[in-house]
Amino acid sequence: MRTVKGVEDVEDVGGVRAIGATARPPRVRGTAGVFLAVAFAASGVLGAVQPALGVPAEVVQLTQFAPAAAVAALTVFQRKRVVRLLRGGALRGEGRTGALLATAALIIAVGVLAYVVHPGRAGGAWFTRPGALEQPFALITVAQLIGACGEEIGWRCLLQPLLRTRFGAVASSVTVGVLWGLWHVQVFAQRPAYAAAFLAATIGMSVALGLALDGTGGFHALVNLGMPLFLDEEAGGTLAMACFGASSLLAALLWAARAGVAAGAAPATLPGT
Repeated sequence: MRTVKGVEDVEDVGGVRAIGATARPPRVRGTAGVFLAVAFAASGVLGAVQPALGVPAEVVQLTQFAPAAAVAALTVFQRKRVVRLLRGGALRGEGRTGALLATAALIIAVGVLAYVVHPGRAGGAWFTRPGALEQPFALITVAQLIGACGEEIGWRCLLQPLLRTRFGAVASSVTVGVLWGLWHVQVFAQRPAYAAAFLAATIGMSVALGLALDGTGGFHALVNLGMPLFLDEEAGGTLAMACFGASSLLAALLWAARAGVAAGAAPATLPGT
C-alpha cells in the first residue's frame, strides 16, 4: 500500500494497482473519445487511398493501421499516459501468448466444424489452398501480422487498459468488442444477420484478448489468415460468419471460466494513470 498523488489505498497486484475504496478512478472519456475519433477518421482516409496506392486488400487492408494512427495522435498530447497504458497492458498479460494462439486455432477449428456439418450449407469446397490465393501466401502472412499489430496496439494495448481503470475485465472487454465491431463500418452494409454475427465475433474475440492482454497481434493474424482459407465469408456468406461468431463466443466463455468473472470484476489502474 502507498499513496500516489493524493490517492490512498492503491495496491500493486501483478504490475497493476487495484483501486482502493478511497481512490479516484482517472478520467477516461476524453482519451477514449480522441482515440475513437481519430481511429474512425483515419480508417475512412486509409480506405479511400488504398485503391489509389494499388495495395491488394487480400494482402492487407490499410484501415488496419487506423488504430495505430490514433495511438500516435494521443501520444502527442498524452505521451506519458499512453506509454504507461501500453506497458501496463503487456505486464498484465505476461505468459499467455501460447494460450491465445491456441484459442485462435480453436476458433477457426470449431467454426469450420460447425460450418461443414450445418444442414443449411450449400455444399462446395470449404478449404482454399494457399496457392490458390491471388497473392503469395508468405506475403499475406507477414502483412497480416503487421496489420493485426496495427489494430491491436490501439484496441487491446491502449483502449482496453484505459477502460479497465474504470470497469471490470469482462465489461471493458465487451465494450471494446462492440466498438471494434462498429469500427468495421463496411460490414453493416451486409445483411443484418451477417452484421450481427460479425459483431458477435468481435465481442467474443475481444473478451478472450482482454482477459489475456498478451500475444494479441499473433492471435489476430492467425484468425485473419484462417478466415480466407477455411471460412471464406465471401463464399459461405452469412452461415460462415455465423459459425465464426459462435466459435468466438465459445472461446470467450472458455477464457471467462478460466480467469473467473469474479477475479476480473474490480477495476484496476495502471501505474501512474
